[in-house]
Amino acid sequence: MSGTTGSEAYDGDDEHDHSGQGPGGPRGGGGSGPDHPQPPPRIPAPRISVEDGGLPLPAVPPDREQGEDVQGMRENLQESLRQDLQRLGELTGTAGPEPAPELEHPVLTSLLGAWALAACSAEETAAVEAHLGVCGTCADEARRLREAVGLLQRPDSLDLDPGLRTRVLERCLERRPPRIPVPDWALSYDAETARLDALLQDFGDAEWHAPVRLRWFGDEGTSNRRTTVAGVIAHLLAVDGLVAAALGLDDPLEEGGTPTPPQERTERYWRNAHFPPTRSVRGPWREQTHALVRTVSFTQGTGLLGVSYGGFELPLRDALVDRAFECWVHAEDIADAVDYPYEPPAPRHLHGMIDLAVRMLPGALAQRRQAGLAAPGGDSRHLVAAGRPGRSVRLEIEGRGGGDWLVPLDSPAAVGSAEHQVAHVALDDVEFCRLAAGHVSPREAAAGQVGDQGAIGDVLSAVASLSRL
Repeated sequence: MSGTTGSEAYDGDDEHDHSGQGPGGPRGGGGSGPDHPQPPPRIPAPRISVEDGGLPLPAVPPDREQGEDVQGMRENLQESLRQDLQRLGELTGTAGPEPAPELEHPVLTSLLGAWALAACSAEETAAVEAHLGVCGTCADEARRLREAVGLLQRPDSLDLDPGLRTRVLERCLERRPPRIPVPDWALSYDAETARLDALLQDFGDAEWHAPVRLRWFGDEGTSNRRTTVAGVIAHLLAVDGLVAAALGLDDPLEEGGTPTPPQERTERYWRNAHFPPTRSVRGPWREQTHALVRTVSFTQGTGLLGVSYGGFELPLRDALVDRAFECWVHAEDIADAVDYPYEPPAPRHLHGMIDLAVRMLPGALAQRRQAGLAAPGGDSRHLVAAGRPGRSVRLEIEGRGGGDWLVPLDSPAAVGSAEHQVAHVALDDVEFCRLAAGHVSPREAAAGQVGDQGAIGDVLSAVASLSRL
């Protein structure tokens, strides 16, 4: 037969056809010829690319550029989004967001600086931010301006404000007063021990073994003792034990009988330690300070219980102020050793420390006079009856923790009198405390002085003699 059969059209694919059907119908149903046109192939031939076929590409209409197509698509999307938000607002009963105002490009460019500083209004901010999404040049300029604004800001310090703890505690106590409050005369000790403990909490081994030189003013001039940061905490632990023993708490030295002076207690504690003090001393010192504050808070006494320092005695309320003063002084010694700033106490606590030192001056003057260290006596220097006015020196302490005091010169039992004032001395509050701590000598103290120079020298020397290890 001269016609092309279905099997010939499919290159023998009929061999895999088990249905008995040919491309044109059942097998044997007829072939192809003039009366029988060839049926379409069952599997279409692969499509030929326009580029491979050699046919010319369709021409782009001259009135449609690619940029115009993208801009048109963006506008259509924005309009569609606006309509959808409007319909959503109608369905929910809420008004949709206000559209960004239409502003010209020069106006938007002039607003970039204000936008970077967050000084634009809400409408201007919306317009600028909408414009930055479609204008690459303005977006780059806005990014540079924001980076410049970041460079103008001062970096924040990582150190906490020294007064933060006090403000937080005051705020907390205002909202919920404590059932068992700390007595006013113990607040300075509580605050200074907490500040020192906060300074110590991040110390590593290198800081605990940093050398510290303790200084004080003795009868023969300035004295000093070399130790470490851990040794200073051991010294505070040993001397605070005098207050603990007076309150019936455990004494870290476990000494019975008459208490020994602070310097002897410290030397004994250092000698009895098998090894030099390390960071392990912080735990016992911290527990002892908490026990002292807790005990005086529960007792709620007047603080008149006597605390013996070996050579002299102080009421409990004055002893805790004295321990707060020494804690601050030695905390500054530690901070200097590790090169870290340390602020003075709160003004009201600093005032209490200065007031205690001034009240101890008449007794210190009498001791120095008995030891022959004060100016020689004369016709104008005489003892007066207890409670009677006598020669006085006006001590003016400047600063937030300062005040005015009249210090009697001739007798510890005398009363300071403005009518019998013979000299006037002015000192800064922190400078006065450093003089009382023995960190500066009487000659180095920056003081304004008017009047009897002998009386002034006696008073300043008596202030320095209050210092000890």
